[in-house]
Parts: sequence; C-alpha cells; structure tokens
Amino acid sequence: MMIEDYLLTIDKTDPYKRYGKVSQVVGIMIESQGPEANIGEVCLIHSATKKRKPILAEVVGFNNENIILMPYSEVTEIGPGCLVESTGKPLTIKVGRGLIGQVVDSLGKPLDGSTLPSGLSTYMTEQTPPNPLERPPIYEVNQVGVKVIDTLLTMGKGQRVGLFAGSGVGKSTLLGMIARNSNADINVIALIGERGREVREFIEKDLGPEGLKKSIVVVATSDQPALMRIKGAYTATAISEYFRDLGLQVNLLMDSVTRVAMAQREVGLAVGEPPTTKGYTPSVFSILPKLLERTGTNSKGAISAFYTVLVDGDDMNEPIADAVRGILDGHFVMDRKLAERGQYPAINVLKSISRVMNQIANAKHNEIAKEIRAIMAVYEENSELINIGAYKKGSNQEIDRAINYYPKIIHFLQQDIHEFITLEEAIDTLYRLIINGGTS
Repeated sequence: MMIEDYLLTIDKTDPYKRYGKVSQVVGIMIESQGPEANIGEVCLIHSATKKRKPILAEVVGFNNENIILMPYSEVTEIGPGCLVESTGKPLTIKVGRGLIGQVVDSLGKPLDGSTLPSGLSTYMTEQTPPNPLERPPIYEVNQVGVKVIDTLLTMGKGQRVGLFAGSGVGKSTLLGMIARNSNADINVIALIGERGREVREFIEKDLGPEGLKKSIVVVATSDQPALMRIKGAYTATAISEYFRDLGLQVNLLMDSVTRVAMAQREVGLAVGEPPTTKGYTPSVFSILPKLLERTGTNSKGAISAFYTVLVDGDDMNEPIADAVRGILDGHFVMDRKLAERGQYPAINVLKSISRVMNQIANAKHNEIAKEIRAIMAVYEENSELINIGAYKKGSNQEIDRAINYYPKIIHFLQQDIHEFITLEEAIDTLYRLIINGGTS
C-alpha cells in the first residue's frame, strides 16, 4: 500500500520547471508572459546578472493572459526576457518563540543581517479572520499601564482600538509605554512607513531593553516599495496570530495603519483601479476590515490591538480615520492642544471611547469614571468664562465643583514616560481623589 502511494505521488509530480519572461516594466509594475500563477502567489524574477539573487515579486493582477507582478524590493538589472519562476505558494514567514527580542523586516528576516534561530515554524502571512461565533466575548480587563486608559478608557483582553493623532503629539512614546507597562505575554510592534532615523530611536528610547525582551518588532521604512509596507502589516498580524493560537495574551501595536492604506493606494493605482475618496482606491477600503478583523479574541487566546491613525490637519473625519473608527472597538483621540500645554499622554478623554468598558469594569469603577467625565465636561463647557474671570464663584454648584476637581484630575492623568502604576492602584487613587473632596 505504501508503494502505491509513492507511485501515485510520482505520477502527479511535474518534473518540468516552467518559466515566464518579462515583457515590460511600467513604474513599479512588472508584466510577464507566463508562468501560470494565481493572485497572491510569490514569483522569482531572475535578473540578467546571474550573480544577483532572484527578486521576489507577488502576482497582483492580470492583463489579458499576462501576469502583473509587484516586487518586494527595488527593481534593478531587470530587462526584457528575464525569466520569471512561480513558487506556487503565497508569502510565508518563519515564526516561533526564538523570534522574541528580534527586529525583522516584512519578510520575517532579521534586520541586522543575522540568521534566524532554529526551531521556527512556517506560517502564512495572509489568514482569514476568526469565525464570529468562535470569538469569546471580552470580559477580562487588560492592564495597559497608562493611567488615563486604565481608569477612564478601560480596555479588555482582545479589544482593538485606534490611536487617532496628528504628527508630533506623542503617539510613538505612548506605544512604548504600553509595550513596557502592559501585562501581555508578548508584544508585536509594526513600524510601517516610518523614517529610518526613527526606527532605532523608538527601539532604544521608547521601547527600551526591558520592552524589547518581550517584543518582536517588524519594520518597513518609508523608502521601501509599497508592497513591503503592506506586507509589514500582514507579517506583524500573522506573528500575533501564531502566538495567540499558542494561548498567549498578545499586544499588537501598529504605527500606522494610515501608511498601510497609502501603500495599498499606490498598488491600486498602479494596477488601474479608479481613485475615489481623496484619491484612495476601492481596494483600500476592502483590505482594512480584512486586516483589522484578524486581531481580537478566538477560542485559544486574544490579541489586544493598538492601531495608530494619522489624521491630516487633525481632521478626525478624513476617509481612513472614518473607516478605521467604524471597524474597531474604540478610539483614543490624541489632542494637539493638550500636547502644547504639556499634558502627556495627550489623550482627550471626552472625545475618546472604549466600547467594552461598561461590560468589563465593575459598577464602582464605572460610576467613578462617569463622574470624572461629567466634571471634565462641565469645566470644558465653561472654560472660557472661568479663564477670563467672568464666572462668579457660588453662581453654580456644579461649576464650583468642577473648578475644585479639574486641576487635580488633570494632574492625576499626567504620567511620566517611565512611571508605572498598576490598574488597581490607579483606580484606587482616582476613587480617593473623588471621595476626599478633591484631595488625593
């Protein structure tokens, strides 16, 4: 019986290698006559110079019977007639516990040029999101280690939130704080479209040696081809899924999903998609839910995801911000005005929301959070009158109370980069602040 199985396998084996050949290169796209390949498959383009390694490229479309490829690296020494070989499979990476503490590129290779450790498993970068009926509800609180989030925007294990911010308001610093202070088993950090200078700065300054010990960093800098930036997001998500399936609690921190969308726009325009809202192609709005829905809970573990969203001119209603906000389980708005007056983390509590806080925080915690929000809202509504001295003390009891509490609440919400406080300590401090009449 065993011999028959071997013979059957031999009969099915194709002993020939089939190649296509490059017919034209237009911009970032390569058109090839053959070989047979499907959308998403990886091909090898053999350059005219035999000493060079083959260039990896992915099938992204078709033109009549020709295949359209997009390379993972810069196109050099490629000319008409260069051979194109199909691998017959999509992009896979090597992943395992030996990868913890490493900084890798979008293909899962160490960025410092070293070799991967042995004992890693092969894993596909593109996976389907978990079945909705196989997602356990979120009931367990996730300690982030940032006071403003833990107390007023409490997160659950497996929740996905967006950090909406303009440039220069401290989002990278906040991600570093979360990576260091969170009680997750492992962090997977994706730096997509970052400036090359900022990568090492983030790893050494914001993340630090302690954070790197339990992290895997995936880097795709802004100078890399669009496909590499997109694959960086997919690779980081795939690594997170691998560790989630081992039963671990995973934090995925992606900076930023906006640059992933911009890279997809480049690909879409190159293959001939029509530009729609603000120049974004339809494929951008179709890949976002597929990518973001892969995180969260499943029957084995949970991925708590933090996606930063860059907003042009601090416009929170621009197309990508609007689309992402509708997919995720909460949004934290980082306010430039708060950053300008030195309040860090610069999260605007009144404009932010955690959609699962009511079901995971206890009644006492929810009551305190609502009271704090109410005090902050009253002060913000009357801040102009208060600041110009037009409000007369004693005119309104609620405003008097807000004036008394507000400075102390703001002082509590401020947190130094290297300050750490547990979830229980933060809630207890906030509770005492309210009970003791504005003194903590």
